[in-house]
Amino acid sequence: MNYEIIGGAFPVVECHLERNETMITEGGSMVWMSPNMDMQTSGAGGLGRFFSGENIFQNLYTAKNGEGMIAFGSSFPGKIIPVDLREGDWIFQKRAFLASEDSVKVSVEFRKKLGAGFFGGEGFIMQRLSGNGTAFVEIDGDLKEIFLSDGEQIVVDTGNVAGYEAGVSMDIVQVKGMKNILFGGEGLFNTVLTGPGRVWLQTMPISGVASAILPYLPTPSNK
Repeated sequence: MNYEIIGGAFPVVECHLERNETMITEGGSMVWMSPNMDMQTSGAGGLGRFFSGENIFQNLYTAKNGEGMIAFGSSFPGKIIPVDLREGDWIFQKRAFLASEDSVKVSVEFRKKLGAGFFGGEGFIMQRLSGNGTAFVEIDGDLKEIFLSDGEQIVVDTGNVAGYEAGVSMDIVQVKGMKNILFGGEGLFNTVLTGPGRVWLQTMPISGVASAILPYLPTPSNK
């Protein structure tokens, strides 16, 4: 499989496949393809995806009778980033996965620490990508990559955590000080990531955009 990432704020990844090569994607991500691409819907996502609120079905596209081409588009302004999983597993926010080679496994990752479980919200339910191929993930806004050495930490707003290597650990901490909690505008909790490993941060999480435009949406009038 060869690929090309096209576009600016709304990128598309165009994948060129050899005969019988297969790509896996979430429903609704395909934007164009050659007519010899065969689509099959699979429920291999399992109950874990169902209980996390994700669709258990994924679409498999296979190039039949020769080489094929298929393109997958982002759903929010940002970037499409390739991830080579032969270098190790990655953990991503649960909406990050866009598409991958069929040698990649997408599974639900529940953060096991007590704080992350009760207070992590979106950060509690993540996606683990593993396998021997290439996956493509969506990043909201721009991407900042940080490498944490063993034991090194960074504190991040939960929505800005796009993903991290499986060797990185995640926990949730409460903002200190009642005044900060009540008037600081930063919420009750932050995410703490501890190395070693790479961390990907996103600059414009969709949850932040939704919160910013909410006050400007019209409200239903009382009758």
